[in-house]
Amino acid sequence: MNCITLVNVYKRFGSIEALRDLSFSIPCGGRYALLGPNGAGKSTTMKILAGMLKPDQGDVFIKGLKPGDKQVKRIMGYLPEDPMPYRILTVRENLEYIAALRGIPNPKEKAREMMEKLDLVQCENIQAGKLSRGNQQKLAIALVLLHNPEIVLLDEPLNYLDIPTQEKVIGMLRQMNATFLVSTHIMSIATRLTDHVIVISRGSVIWSGSIVDLKSMGREDEPIESVVARLMSSVG
Repeated sequence: MNCITLVNVYKRFGSIEALRDLSFSIPCGGRYALLGPNGAGKSTTMKILAGMLKPDQGDVFIKGLKPGDKQVKRIMGYLPEDPMPYRILTVRENLEYIAALRGIPNPKEKAREMMEKLDLVQCENIQAGKLSRGNQQKLAIALVLLHNPEIVLLDEPLNYLDIPTQEKVIGMLRQMNATFLVSTHIMSIATRLTDHVIVISRGSVIWSGSIVDLKSMGREDEPIESVVARLMSSVG
């Protein structure tokens, strides 16, 4: 069964065509990276899957349901590229509030658990708007993972994080039994968090396959980044 399906999706913003006949699917339990140059349509794709944007044309399904459906919201976690928790609430208040909205038993305990996992205990009484950019990102990740979602959409998840925190987050994500779509510019993130790749350019898929397949397209000892760059530049 596919958990994520897009069929012939188009999205325009005025005269700009962000997505053009975009089609791909991700099986339940799959871990896929969404790669592409700036302006390829990665973030637009993620927002459509999260139910924040509607396509102008085409069909999108999350486990057979439309994005934004109540059941979909219960099973999905979405991290946008520039997430912003509730600025006037403290770290602890953000976590307890979202845990309560999610219907998680013992919201206070769950909030404490997530703060401990992501080294946010020392910030628990600081308003989110006053946090450093790195701690805001950690809080946003904690909010996304609070309910242990079945489907996880991550747009540049390691932005602003220092190396120890990146390692901690990678470890948390790799332990999850979930369907992943990770949009990133950084190939090392893709190779550590996912095993399949969808490469898009100018709003369309130009290549998809496993990371093993992608590596096999390169010359001996050629970095995988250079293989991806060649794919992207081959689109006229």
